Amino acid sequence: MKPVSLILIFTLPVLALPAAESSAAPATPALDLDALVASVVAHHPEVAFYAAELDAAKAARRTAVARSDPELSVDAGRKRVRSATRVLEGEGAAWSVSLAQTFEWPGRLALRRSIANREVELAELGLARFRAALAARARVLAFGLHAARQEAAVTAEVAARYQGLREVFLARDPAGLTAQLETRVIEAQEIALKRRATDAAIAAHAALVELNQLRGAPPEADLALAPVRLTFNAAPAADVLLAAARENHFEFRAKKLELEQQGLVVSLARNERHPAVTVRPFYSQEKAGDRETTAGVGLSLPLPLTDRSRANVDTAEARRRQAEAAVGVAARELERTLLAAAHAFAARAAALAEWQPDSVARFRESAALADRHYRLGAVPLATYVELQTAYLEAVAALLATEREALAAGQQLQLLTGLDLKTVEVRP
Repeated sequence: MKPVSLILIFTLPVLALPAAESSAAPATPALDLDALVASVVAHHPEVAFYAAELDAAKAARRTAVARSDPELSVDAGRKRVRSATRVLEGEGAAWSVSLAQTFEWPGRLALRRSIANREVELAELGLARFRAALAARARVLAFGLHAARQEAAVTAEVAARYQGLREVFLARDPAGLTAQLETRVIEAQEIALKRRATDAAIAAHAALVELNQLRGAPPEADLALAPVRLTFNAAPAADVLLAAARENHFEFRAKKLELEQQGLVVSLARNERHPAVTVRPFYSQEKAGDRETTAGVGLSLPLPLTDRSRANVDTAEARRRQAEAAVGVAARELERTLLAAAHAFAARAAALAEWQPDSVARFRESAALADRHYRLGAVPLATYVELQTAYLEAVAALLATEREALAAGQQLQLLTGLDLKTVEVRP
């Protein structure tokens, strides 16, 4: 992958807005991109869901490693003793008390602890994965909002030029076929551009609503973004990316943890084929004429009359094989997705490297120059329309390429779990 480095500055001089819009003060203070991402991660309501899932896994771990509680039994009643002739020989109270404690087979609690630890690790991975994905989504959305606003402003600027020309032509009541046809061309361009500006405004509003929901703000709250500078740097080689992804990718790590956990479940199922032993010390006393006292210890254990334990082992082993197959599928999917994202990022960054820093400004100047000279009659209509269209297409192509490069760079960071510095955001 050949090195590519491009610094793009998104400031008002580059994509200057019309004077009426640029002079208006923002309704709310401008937010830095990093501050916006931090606000989204801190206030998104679904983060609490994953945090609660982690707390639940930790609580389940405490339960899994705890021994079963002892069981206290108390019996009370009366006893009557009669002879063979049914003569009452004695009557009195009879009672007994016993305490039962179940002891698991050696190693069983350790296996349960290991399984519960994997559940905690999976919950921690889920929380970290969601936060990373949320931050990446917030960055892409924020730039999408910026790009949609810029495109809407540029489209409205060009549409205003066509509208001004149309109003001038209609005021002059042009005569002749050529003048009438040029007026119709200008009217058609104005209508198409107003629709395009509306579409860009709708896209900006959709991104604004989603960003506000992500950061816990009212959907219609205004959001001003501070100008940023994006730096697109070359990504590491494919083998380096793959090694990092196999080590750090959240989904792949979760699959491997599930495989380890399922192996422990198999071991636990085999261990549970050995019965747990319940020790029951007891004490009883009867008073029916004479006093009788009994004390002792009882043992109890289940009899494996059914083949349930063997079925549990077979089920656990089948689940382990499923988890093993899932790891293989996830490895192939990870490799395919990573290579596609790396290629997309390299292609978009290479395309951006061909742009000059002042390309958009020069296109805008050419469009404005064509507007002035067309009004003077020095530029034909075809050249005028072509320059206005070229200005719009250049801005749209640049913004779309930047948005796609940013999305691919964020995906690379999610896949590898590393801050690759492929896309740097600076004030």
